[in-house]
Amino acid sequence: MDVSFNGRMTRLASIVVLSMAASAAYAHNLISETRLEYLGVDELNQRMERGQLSSVMLVRHLLQRIERLDKQGPAINAIIELNPDALDIAQVLDKERQGGHVRGPLHGIPVLLKDNIDTSDSMQTSAGSLALVGQPAAQDAFIVQRLRDAGAVILAKTNLSEWANFRDPAVPDGWSGRGGQTRNPHVLSVTPCGSSAGSGAALAAGFAPLTVGTETIGSIICPASLNGVVGIKPTVGLLSRSGMVPVTYKLDTPGPMARTVRDAALLLNAMRGSDPNDPINKPSVIDATDYTALLRTDALAGRRIGFPLKFGTSAEGLESDPQFSRALEVMQAAGAILVPVELTDPLSEQVDEALWMGIKRDLPRYLATRTAMSAPTLDAIVRFNEATPGDPAYGQSVLSAANSIDFDERTYNALWQKIRHENASVIDDLLNTHQLDALVLDVGSPGLNVIPLAGYPGIMMPSGVDADGVPTSVFFYGAPWSEAKLLALAYGYEQAAHARQTPAFKP
Repeated sequence: MDVSFNGRMTRLASIVVLSMAASAAYAHNLISETRLEYLGVDELNQRMERGQLSSVMLVRHLLQRIERLDKQGPAINAIIELNPDALDIAQVLDKERQGGHVRGPLHGIPVLLKDNIDTSDSMQTSAGSLALVGQPAAQDAFIVQRLRDAGAVILAKTNLSEWANFRDPAVPDGWSGRGGQTRNPHVLSVTPCGSSAGSGAALAAGFAPLTVGTETIGSIICPASLNGVVGIKPTVGLLSRSGMVPVTYKLDTPGPMARTVRDAALLLNAMRGSDPNDPINKPSVIDATDYTALLRTDALAGRRIGFPLKFGTSAEGLESDPQFSRALEVMQAAGAILVPVELTDPLSEQVDEALWMGIKRDLPRYLATRTAMSAPTLDAIVRFNEATPGDPAYGQSVLSAANSIDFDERTYNALWQKIRHENASVIDDLLNTHQLDALVLDVGSPGLNVIPLAGYPGIMMPSGVDADGVPTSVFFYGAPWSEAKLLALAYGYEQAAHARQTPAFKP
């Protein structure tokens, strides 16, 4: 399931076998490429403004790269379906630019979407499941409408852990019955982590400058960590969930994934907005917030940041994660005031039950928006999987448990109120007791589940790679609706550390 980030971090073994010779050949070929695929949004815009690049040229280049590296060569297998209309959309947007109309910084910029986000085009929205293949969604998800309005080119859908990691615990991260197994472009034999595995791997591999993932518990921050990219897990409700295959609206959220903090902030700006179909009680100023406004190189100066106690009191922290220790040194050198704290995990009971009840409650409501489906109900999906389990034939214990559980709205709400309160109190107490601006966490310490269970925001940042070439990371988190502050701190760290590395496509 999507419930244990730390558990997945111990599964760095073993997903694929690739010929070392083939991998080496493709890694060598990458050296001579133009690296257009790794340019940020600002640089792409500048080239377009100077007439050195067009959206059509960029889309064509990325489609060629996907052809070479996703299905052939190292076979990252991050793309589940290409948008056949992408070049036509890019051509229209180029004509708009030539006519003097530029919608904003995402005008003509390709974006990839996780395959559990509705698009009203010819592409499927299947959550990686064969059971949902059929008539495409009738309407764009709210965030997709926002992206189209901003001038983004929806280039493709990305693979994911089937049902966002809520089919069965035995299903490997990054595998779906429809899409197969996604690989980590840094080290192909290492898990890409789930469930937004395709979004993270595609971004790292240079298939698009921006991707959108979704998270219930860990599904943005884990693939961001292990694919060496930036992942924003927003406060629950900051971004609309309309048109997204749900687990539970108590925790579900889409979120930006990018290679830089600024690009992630630009993507967040484009997707935000108030959706009448997903009402949430949020501060009135949130929808007008410019998430790039506080991005300054000196953003860490004078900020009080809590960090795990073990990195300040013994050699344990340095031995367990030297890159995180180095990240703390970078923050301190940039003017941050580091405060040792202990993040405790309340280990909320009945989380599984609450998640199963969420599926039982929210999935049927989503399925009712999809017409002409071969499996239009949760019960029909379970029966479909029994008859067509996929290859290999993984089980579906989570879906079966959700289908069988007795649902009661009052019990459901009470469970989530308890879970959210227990986890939110842990973070609130640390912020208030130590007068902190934010906190940082390594991925090896307990507590990473606390942030999503609280519904609070966090940003996963690259901190380098380990001795085996596997990306390492640092996680910034804080109070609800504090995305602008967290982005500023993450940007200050990014500009001081220069830690992100492009993948080596190692076997």
